[in-house]
Amino acid sequence: MNMHIVLAATTYFPLWERIQHYFNLLFIGIMIRSGIQILAAHPRLYWTDSSNPKKEWIRFTTTKVPENKLYTSMDDEVPVSPWLAQPGGDNLGLGRHWHFFVAIFWLLNGIIYWALLFATGEWSTLIPTSWTIFPHAWHAFVTYITLHIPPKSDFTPYDPLQQLAYAFVVFVLAPFQLVTAAAMSPSIEAHYPWYLKLLGGKQSARSLHFVGLILFIGFIIVHTALVFYVYPTDNILNITLGSEHGTFWLAALIFSLGIIFAFAFYAWSTRFTLRHKRLMQHALGAVVDPIRMFLLHRETSKQHYTSKDITPYFWVNGRPPETEEYRRLAQNNFLDWKLEVCGLVEQPLQLSLADLRAMPKQTQITKHNCIQGWSGVAEWGGVCVSEVLKRCKPLPNARYLVFVSYQKGKESVKPELTEALSHTFYEVIDMELANHPQTILAYEMNGEPLPIVHGAPARLRIETLLGYKMVKYLRSIELVEDYSQVGQGQGGFREDFQYYGRGAEI
Repeated sequence: MNMHIVLAATTYFPLWERIQHYFNLLFIGIMIRSGIQILAAHPRLYWTDSSNPKKEWIRFTTTKVPENKLYTSMDDEVPVSPWLAQPGGDNLGLGRHWHFFVAIFWLLNGIIYWALLFATGEWSTLIPTSWTIFPHAWHAFVTYITLHIPPKSDFTPYDPLQQLAYAFVVFVLAPFQLVTAAAMSPSIEAHYPWYLKLLGGKQSARSLHFVGLILFIGFIIVHTALVFYVYPTDNILNITLGSEHGTFWLAALIFSLGIIFAFAFYAWSTRFTLRHKRLMQHALGAVVDPIRMFLLHRETSKQHYTSKDITPYFWVNGRPPETEEYRRLAQNNFLDWKLEVCGLVEQPLQLSLADLRAMPKQTQITKHNCIQGWSGVAEWGGVCVSEVLKRCKPLPNARYLVFVSYQKGKESVKPELTEALSHTFYEVIDMELANHPQTILAYEMNGEPLPIVHGAPARLRIETLLGYKMVKYLRSIELVEDYSQVGQGQGGFREDFQYYGRGAEI
């Protein structure tokens, strides 16, 4: 985060620092734009994990949640202009791909910068070494706020106020964004519950991450304004050539071309993504997925909330199935319902609710994390998926479980996504996730039979993943060796039609 505003006449900025400064510009721009895309999927912020829309502290939608009809979190999503968001529209899946892809390189750029900063001694220009910097910074602030410009002698290479601001951004704000981002990962939340408590919960971390975004945007606006207000010729020379001793027209040309390229890249990446969604899903995922798998996939849930933590408000995502078959089952309290377990198994099964209840019951109070951003804590009662696997005896070549719902696309996505409306909702997980101790088929919620709006008669719970993988209204479980021939072959309905990542640990 090595941003420079005003530079001293005798300073020299090394090439590595100038190159990293430019990469930082590119990365920050994409992360802000994709962050706006993610925020628009649930345009409300809270300080408590209940995500109660009546207790939001800020919202970016004019819509109020109605109380007299079913209103889902999908209905709450706000489309964003591609001029503002990356890539724009309702493309949450692709916005997340861009956010995580660029975050990897932004973090790498920051690590290299920190290393070179201390290896070359450049840290002394950034880190204050005397308490006198605070009164001097106040004097500089008064100078700027009264629309005066400090003398060049104040810049060594920065004036005291700038030095404090840059040190804050590099050593406080940037790490703060990483810390709050990690707290929004369901895998990290589940495996390290203590970490989430340090930040006050999932929604508190999400709100703090937003506050960090606003600070970054404010810093960039002020930073850019002062580049052109305070000794602009020296600034442009130093930003591009590293010293004020150079040819200004060359520096101005390099500076202009750099800015033009940055905005052209933002425009191209948005347009190309919207035109080639599947290609970008795979291209960005090729970088993000291996890192996600390595860091998070093997984490198991260690959540043990108490009944006092159960949130009274729990958003609904998606509508109940509208088929005649499902309505008939619901009218009979699902007494005739059978869960088919088939595929690569020695013993195919047809399990009723009574059969599931006859198996060892597991009750767990855990936090649900929706990909859109909301959360809620509930008590889930059901049977471990591992218990079902013991009974069906998977064949050695069974690698994945395909959970199929009674839901169709028309109950799971907005009507504008016409291609998906007639397709059956399904999701795929691997055997490792299926055997996690808190991966269950839940038939109870908060001590009562699972409500229809939350997935009756049974739904999948995987407490280290985002909610879109936890299939509701379960119809069947098929064990397969390869999921490339299931649906459109991406590993789930959301992956097929909304370009989500198959891994949902963050």
